[in-house]
Amino acid sequence: MLYCRPVSSPGWPWAGALTRDGQTGQDRPATRVSSLVQPLARRSVNPYGTGSRPAGRVIQGALVARQGLLLYGGHNNNTHHTATDFRIGMENQAVKDSHQGAASLRRWLEPVLVLVILGSLFGYLGSQMGLSALVNTLFNTAHQLLLNTVLFIMGITVLSGALSQLLSEFGVIRLLEVLLAPLMKPVFRLPGRTALAALMTFFSDNPAVISLAKDSRFRKGFTPWQLVSLTNFGTAFGMGLIVVTFMATLQLPGGESTASAALIGLLGALIGSVVSTRLMQRMIRPLVGETPITDEVASVGAKPGLSQEAAPTWLRVLNALLDGGKSGVELGMAVIPGVLIISTFVMLLTFGPGEQGYSGEAFQGVALLPVLAAKVGWLFELLFGFTHAELVAFPVTSLGAVGAAMSLVPPFIGKGWITGNEVAVFTAMGMCWSGFLSTHTAMLDALGYRHLTSRAIVAHTIGGLCAGVAAHQLYLWLG
Repeated sequence: MLYCRPVSSPGWPWAGALTRDGQTGQDRPATRVSSLVQPLARRSVNPYGTGSRPAGRVIQGALVARQGLLLYGGHNNNTHHTATDFRIGMENQAVKDSHQGAASLRRWLEPVLVLVILGSLFGYLGSQMGLSALVNTLFNTAHQLLLNTVLFIMGITVLSGALSQLLSEFGVIRLLEVLLAPLMKPVFRLPGRTALAALMTFFSDNPAVISLAKDSRFRKGFTPWQLVSLTNFGTAFGMGLIVVTFMATLQLPGGESTASAALIGLLGALIGSVVSTRLMQRMIRPLVGETPITDEVASVGAKPGLSQEAAPTWLRVLNALLDGGKSGVELGMAVIPGVLIISTFVMLLTFGPGEQGYSGEAFQGVALLPVLAAKVGWLFELLFGFTHAELVAFPVTSLGAVGAAMSLVPPFIGKGWITGNEVAVFTAMGMCWSGFLSTHTAMLDALGYRHLTSRAIVAHTIGGLCAGVAAHQLYLWLG
């Protein structure tokens, strides 16, 4: 009979552990084995009779679990198993040590990289602008964006939120859903009720589609690849009403109306949404299967977007306007960080010095982005009709936050770089992309398909580019 007793020894925690043979009274080394076989040590078989006994005291050839370590002791006929278990234990220990080493390296490397990147960025900006001018430009630009852009966007979100809630309250959105439903299957390969997702994101923002996708009554009958493609489909319409309204109300120096250009951009965004949705479906269909979704538990509460209350008409109107306006305020507040942080740095990299050099005024910078964009300026002019390399800042910014991208337009107008073509392209790409890099991961995670994020990003990037190209061509034909 074998008993296990640890012997203190430096080095490995299992080094020096011995097992004592109950028959001969001799000690022999014990070998550490992988925790993968730990369940085998729970019970040990008695070779001299039937039954089993706890594994705290083992018979020859059995496994012992003590302090998280498995010790093996046995006779020569178990030498093969001992060697195999020893090798497994060593491999597991090597993997564990490798992971610990990588984590330790990451903890030291990450702060160093952050300091190097920030030091290089601000060192470059400070060397070009001067430290005092750089700091003043940062603060003044953020202040001007807050006063002149954020509050204007918030005004639009409040009014559009009130309008969308009013339309929802009295069934107008339901009517639009019924009218648009016949287009969903042939165009997007989605069920007809998916039109409601487009309307909800058009009147609000990208995450609105998740509340629908998680509603068991809405998603019933969807196949998994159709459900996952809702992230691309809904994002293509995100903040659509706000973007179209903002672009349609711009005042160009030549007095040119931007309303028709904004509508052309809306049509371009629709084309981009078809490309993004169908491409996403093609990429993920072999991965997620064809089995229709049949949820067992029905959702509780009213279906989103179809609220009806037993109340006087005037009270329903008042409640809808106030509730919608409140949601507009929340949306307007949500865009503030993106506008102030992202737009400020994009403007630093887009605009150049003032007439008197770097004076610390708002909207000054080092003009690095135009220099880089000029290397492929012919491509942007061919695809989007951009005649100034600086205009590429809008689509680049709309990848992360369309609210921040919209804040770039007034300075562009002030410099005389904007025409109807740019308005159409900005509307299409801003609406189609609508900051999807900042929302796609969370949206797919909420649906339980986070591992498909990279495919969704690739598909939507291509869809946004197609939206911009389509808007440019449509403006040339119709504008």
